Amino acid sequence: MFFFLGQKRAAQSKMAYGDHSENSGRKKRILIISCSSLVLVAMVVAVAVSVNNNKDSSSDSSKAGQSTEIKASMKAINAICQPTDYRQTCVDSLSKAAGNDTDPKELIKVGFTVAMEQIKNAMKKSVVLQELEKDLRSKQALRNCHVLMDSAVSELYSSFDQLGQLDLSKVDELMTDLKVWLSAAITYQQTCMDGFENTTGNAGEKMRQALNTSSQITSNGLAIVTGFSTMLTTLEIPLFNRRLLTDDPPSWVRPDQRRHLLAATQGTIKADIVVAKDGSGAYRSINAALHHIPLNGTRQFVIYIKEGIYNEIVHINSSMTHVILIGDGPTKTKITGSKSFADGVPTFNTATVAVIGDGFIAKDIGFENTAGPGKHQAVALRVQSDASIFHNCHIDGYQASLYTHTKRQFYRDCVVSGTIDIIWGNALALFQNCKIVVRKPIDDQKCTVTAQARKDKREPTGIVLQGCTISADKALIPIKATNPSYLGRPAKEFSRTIIMNTVIDGFINENGWAPWFGTYGIDTCFYAEYANTGPGAVLTKRVEWKGIKTLTTDQVLEYTPAKFIGGDTWVKSSGVPYTSGMWTM
Repeated sequence: MFFFLGQKRAAQSKMAYGDHSENSGRKKRILIISCSSLVLVAMVVAVAVSVNNNKDSSSDSSKAGQSTEIKASMKAINAICQPTDYRQTCVDSLSKAAGNDTDPKELIKVGFTVAMEQIKNAMKKSVVLQELEKDLRSKQALRNCHVLMDSAVSELYSSFDQLGQLDLSKVDELMTDLKVWLSAAITYQQTCMDGFENTTGNAGEKMRQALNTSSQITSNGLAIVTGFSTMLTTLEIPLFNRRLLTDDPPSWVRPDQRRHLLAATQGTIKADIVVAKDGSGAYRSINAALHHIPLNGTRQFVIYIKEGIYNEIVHINSSMTHVILIGDGPTKTKITGSKSFADGVPTFNTATVAVIGDGFIAKDIGFENTAGPGKHQAVALRVQSDASIFHNCHIDGYQASLYTHTKRQFYRDCVVSGTIDIIWGNALALFQNCKIVVRKPIDDQKCTVTAQARKDKREPTGIVLQGCTISADKALIPIKATNPSYLGRPAKEFSRTIIMNTVIDGFINENGWAPWFGTYGIDTCFYAEYANTGPGAVLTKRVEWKGIKTLTTDQVLEYTPAKFIGGDTWVKSSGVPYTSGMWTM
């Protein structure tokens, strides 16, 4: 499906590389052809956030449809749309963006311009609907849609920025990033639509209609990138093989912090800002300190938060990159809040702490939502920071405590507590040597440890528990029969959770997994248990869904930190304890 530029590119391949064996020459021709295809992949990424089909666009350009350039462009578009689930939408979107231009770089510019114009128009429409809407929850949902679509644009802009600096030796790494970012764009659109649950009026339906095409185009972009990545792996082209992993730290790690970045003690922390409730620091509140973070920084910015209970809602915005928060311990330095869905706040906005800026690290801090078990969703921590790390932190709440929203996240030596859907979202979230504590719910409630929300089967996302423990709070034990607990349930159709080398206590129901409702997701989910121990790890009476998988040792390796989140390139150098491969109990 990527051979539509064959004649011209094959000639260039021969000129560039000289005469070799027939097989070697063929691989190199494919390599050059594939590189040319990549720019068209980029164009798909560019228009992925289009909210409408632009049905009123002029069709005058079709009069020139017989030109060689238009024929070549349409041939390329049709070929690259082959692996998508929404082929007609793919073809229509790209052909309208292409116009008469056949220069790939110009096609990217045109596609990106159209996408930006349309998304801005869609965002304006959400503002207009917001002003006309009388239902409070609908107004809040529309406001969140505006924020979420802005995040989607940001992810796709990141994709373009990386494509513009394309290093052929790192194409595989680029494909991995693109899949993560496209998955995030899909998730933001889905989160927008989810926000209209339990609302009145037609605002939700209008937004669903507006986002229908956008969702299809984003899915198409992911399908194309996945197909391209699979092709590179299958052909085993040396130039595109994954680069060897090294101990070299990321560019944003300061040389003096290379291997012992987070090994500092209370007495040796070299912080850029100190926050203290007792006035011994520069600021008494965390939010006051955030105003002094360099925007879009390329080096780490360390904030030391001394012991105390900080009752404030904290947002680490997208422009606050490479921020490190260090406390005096997760039971001593606590950030607490109590927002909840039951009190009229959208789930997305209930988080006590929301982390968006990439490269975030937290150590020795507690994140808490005290709304209580009867307040429905009440998030303690929401994370959409790429390459984020949480070490020796506590995330405590009840329903929906930890919202692993999007992108790559690593949790080590943490404690996460709650009742229903304790860990949920659609990130690539890996928990290593963590404790998951299930708390006592209200009457008639069932508890679930996870609720992973993968919407598209090609998304690289999932929740992985490695070397963890799953236990019950003492207050839950007496009612474990009437209020059963499960390992997880499918929040979306392709929900994926892998639990490996973990100690599972006997309070977990013998069925293991629970349905969301009816048969939703039970055939399409991906749930696996591997080498777990404890009375709750017995598999003989587990549910027999099609989505329950049995993994071999080779297969489970794909879900270890090095492979699943690429942790060797960003976790290993942080100074956080880290096991790259299989966990040894």
